[in-house]
Amino acid sequence: MRILVASHTYIVDLNCEKLRAIAHLEPNIEVTVVVPKRWKPGGVQIKIIETQLREEGNFRIVPVSNFSQNNQGILTFGADLIGLLKQFRPQIIQVEQGAKALGYAEMIALNRLLGLKAKNLFFTWWNLPYKLKFPISLLETYNLRNTHGIIAGNQDGVDILRQRGYKGPVKVMPQLGVDETLFKPQTQPDLAAKHGISPDEFVVGFVGRFVEEKGLITLLQALSGLQEHSWKCLLLGRGPLQSVLMERAAELGIKDRLILIESVSHDEVARYINLMSTLVLPSETTYQFKTLTAAGWKEQFGHVLIEAMACRVPVIGSDSGEIPHVIKEAGLVFPEKNVAALQNCLRQLIEQPDLADKLGQLGYERVMNQYTNKALAKQQLDFYKELIANTLLNN
Repeated sequence: MRILVASHTYIVDLNCEKLRAIAHLEPNIEVTVVVPKRWKPGGVQIKIIETQLREEGNFRIVPVSNFSQNNQGILTFGADLIGLLKQFRPQIIQVEQGAKALGYAEMIALNRLLGLKAKNLFFTWWNLPYKLKFPISLLETYNLRNTHGIIAGNQDGVDILRQRGYKGPVKVMPQLGVDETLFKPQTQPDLAAKHGISPDEFVVGFVGRFVEEKGLITLLQALSGLQEHSWKCLLLGRGPLQSVLMERAAELGIKDRLILIESVSHDEVARYINLMSTLVLPSETTYQFKTLTAAGWKEQFGHVLIEAMACRVPVIGSDSGEIPHVIKEAGLVFPEKNVAALQNCLRQLIEQPDLADKLGQLGYERVMNQYTNKALAKQQLDFYKELIANTLLNN
């Protein structure tokens, strides 16, 4: 099977592990990843990334000239894409830029013009209802009408696509898996001592952006009602809410229990997660954000949850978006913005070490079965096979 995947996501080599795994699952599988030649990620990364060709047997990353260097919705590719498609002749074409992407429409058109007869797929994270105006509505209609299968990062995304009129096959799975060789249980006594964490302290952890929708104020309020217990709160990340968090913690009388760590490199995150007695993701749905095509935000997956679960750290999450589907029975879930419910979850884990150990083990098993790169690679390949088999049956 010849598989072509296109996305700016894969300019980061670490993000390619699932696709590498697909290429090694069975003989005669070839995976070509198309990435833009030049890309400016934005955020803290201000330089333009110049991507390079990588050949690794049946797996390769191919930079292709591109239009737009920082907007995935309007990212399209140059004429060198045509030569690549003619040479590779993929049976699967997957574009990971969403339902309204110009790049996906480009791939659909070239698939037809070149007579490739490949299956068209796209990946989407979007999980809130939206309305579209012309001509974007026409673009989405064209894309959905010519789609043979969709991979959605969450169940809400599937529901939205059904509302948009798509009736074809859908697979629910995240875009990226967890690296179990990096995220694994490993005690960190030196790191704990460095940050003043004693062995008898219960460490409540958070990893992510310091923004209102991540529910950090709710977390602080919940912790303020547990001051009779010995705990610390480790917040790993950065964001505009940082000064507000410190002020609120001071008002609640818990500022001396907070440990704030600026964002660290990805390979260091696992060390900090292993300091935690529990990881909390208290995300809160909001409708304040607006773009040209949509409004609002709710948690699309919560990748840090599976990283913590891989470290056997028990997790607590709100019921925002995909979080309950990720955790299922392998952790604790509370209604978003509910301080008392979150406080009860924390109290259970603090006062019941056996429950914490049990949930940590259940989370670990769930990740190993469902969310490693190899586990996701098998799910994705099985979905491709299903789409091809359906065509054979219908012919």
